[in-house]
Amino acid sequence: MKLISLNIWGGQKHKELLDFVKKLNGKIDIFCFQEVFKSDVNAFSSKSKMNIYSDLEKILRDYKIFYAPTFANYDLITKIDFDALFGEATFVKKSVEVISEGTVFIYRKFNDTRVLTHDSHGEYWDLPRNLHYVVVKNNGKNFLIANVHGLWRPQNKGDTKESLEQSDKILNFLNSYKSGKIICGDFNLRPETKSIKKLEKNMVNLIKKYDVKNTRSKFYTGGEGNFADYILVSPDVKVQKFEVMSEHVSDHLPLYLEFE
Repeated sequence: MKLISLNIWGGQKHKELLDFVKKLNGKIDIFCFQEVFKSDVNAFSSKSKMNIYSDLEKILRDYKIFYAPTFANYDLITKIDFDALFGEATFVKKSVEVISEGTVFIYRKFNDTRVLTHDSHGEYWDLPRNLHYVVVKNNGKNFLIANVHGLWRPQNKGDTKESLEQSDKILNFLNSYKSGKIICGDFNLRPETKSIKKLEKNMVNLIKKYDVKNTRSKFYTGGEGNFADYILVSPDVKVQKFEVMSEHVSDHLPLYLEFE
């Protein structure tokens, strides 16, 4: 089974992203996307494509689509005059059996947004975060696939009280499943953090195992390290191939996983 995890950056590299998805359409069993906007309005705002969900849906017609928004009031943040949802989207090929799916909030609650003041960076939006999961069957075995977009702090991908609590919530959820487990996405954390190490207690961090040096593309200008994205698997998942792909279709690089 083949999986790709990618923070699509709201579709800011719209053509490059869609060309990438078209190329892999039908060749990948599961796409786990983060930063996906959904709206009835075909427009860009702050360089992001507000209906990128629809663009992906039109390409990936042979996939079941699961959308997990974290908030619906993006119009308040960007001052646009229409509604737009923001969250994760998981696309599963229709030939793959989906046993169950759902959403777990790992930081705040749906639509629970607020403005915080940061000493050196002024005001920023503190946004809720969730985990979307699907349980799929492959070769007679169930696998839990979790698609995560972790909380973000300006210029800080280190540990915070909130990031540690977020990891605990993820672990509590993962521990409730006995099947093979794969968790992927943009965690907004550096590899050496306690928040990541918590997740490594019962999971194999493929970023570390494969000695990955960078998960950010040439478009990334944050200047705070080369890491944000991870795939971790439970020890019973047989990894056939793992790599950070070289396609620059976002400010993140795609993560590719092939497993039995």
